[in-house]
Amino acid sequence: MSELNASNFKKEEGGQGPDIIGTTEFTSPYFMVPPSGTTAQRPSGCAPGTLRFNTDIGSLEYFKGDILGWESIVKTTPNLGGLTNSAEGTGTRGLFAGGYISGSPVNPAFNNVDAITIETLGNTHDFNNLATSVLGAANFGSRTRCITAGGRTVSSTGSNTDLIQYCVFSTQGDYVDSNGDLTAANAYSNALSNQTRGIIAGGGNPYVNTIQYVTMASLGDAQDFNADLHAAKGYMFAMNSSTRGVVGGGVYCCPGAYYNTLEYVTIQTTGTISDFGDISTTRYEGATASSATRGVLMGGYGPGYTNIIEYLTMASLGNTVDFGDLTNQNATGSYSACSKTRGVFGGGYVAPATPYSNIIDYIQIATTGNSKDFGDFINFGRRSGSHSGASNNHGGL
Repeated sequence: MSELNASNFKKEEGGQGPDIIGTTEFTSPYFMVPPSGTTAQRPSGCAPGTLRFNTDIGSLEYFKGDILGWESIVKTTPNLGGLTNSAEGTGTRGLFAGGYISGSPVNPAFNNVDAITIETLGNTHDFNNLATSVLGAANFGSRTRCITAGGRTVSSTGSNTDLIQYCVFSTQGDYVDSNGDLTAANAYSNALSNQTRGIIAGGGNPYVNTIQYVTMASLGDAQDFNADLHAAKGYMFAMNSSTRGVVGGGVYCCPGAYYNTLEYVTIQTTGTISDFGDISTTRYEGATASSATRGVLMGGYGPGYTNIIEYLTMASLGNTVDFGDLTNQNATGSYSACSKTRGVFGGGYVAPATPYSNIIDYIQIATTGNSKDFGDFINFGRRSGSHSGASNNHGGL
């Protein structure tokens, strides 16, 4: 192989670089600096595949063609870290947002958000704060963005909100208003998501059967899914793969009509919801976890507290199957978040105790067995009122 060393190359005329034809290999222990410029300086009429660094957005981008234009090359990773307690290691970041604690004469909503690294063990880390204090909000996430939709300001005297607020998993900046709203004020609903779309189903005060969705990368209003649950209800279980969302259980009023039915949607479509199967017992206000293939339901009430853990296979249809038991008996209103392999859940009301629990447990989604101790919420025992947890690496991503 021949070797040629030179400080620079240029064409004999015009000052342009030379044409390099044929199979060419460049090796160096150092680096290559691509052309760079602002968004306004993007060239046009380039060959597809042209590469440059956009200094406005801090990202490499490439030219897809005259019609498609420029597109950013964004590297995403679930491995976040750099915090303390259970969030000290690197891995999937789980966030537990808002909720309520025991209080008199009402149980006040709060804005505290705790973080964990799901692959580790230990107590939570005080992460950031919601823009507006809510309980009973729907929580879901993409790889980059964590969204809290709707909720209630206090448990008994407040009103439902249509607010959609969000934060970025990789930073500790507080949640901000998305400048978009739900189709109607809603609380005690449940949510699921893939990388692009979040779906919010049902809700209470008043109980509804509506389904709505948001596009997580944008900041617009929620849209009607054009299909409804088989009954008006709230406090359901919700699980997701990258293509399918399953919701089930729930309650119409407290005490009242409890459900054990499971239904599913195809996340990226609208207009259809179909029967999936049944949970072994009627119940509501439990916790969930999802891998790419399996959904897990934990605890709940309806009527009577349960420590049952069950699972279903996302791609098939059928009834739930026994998984194991919770060690934290009879928990309702628990927070939950998951990676693709582990489900973490904690807090909630543990009958017959008066204070809310601060205990956090976990399961390995691919196996079966009883839950194990993960750690504790560091600030206080708390209850979510609905699905108040999300992560950047769940089964829908």
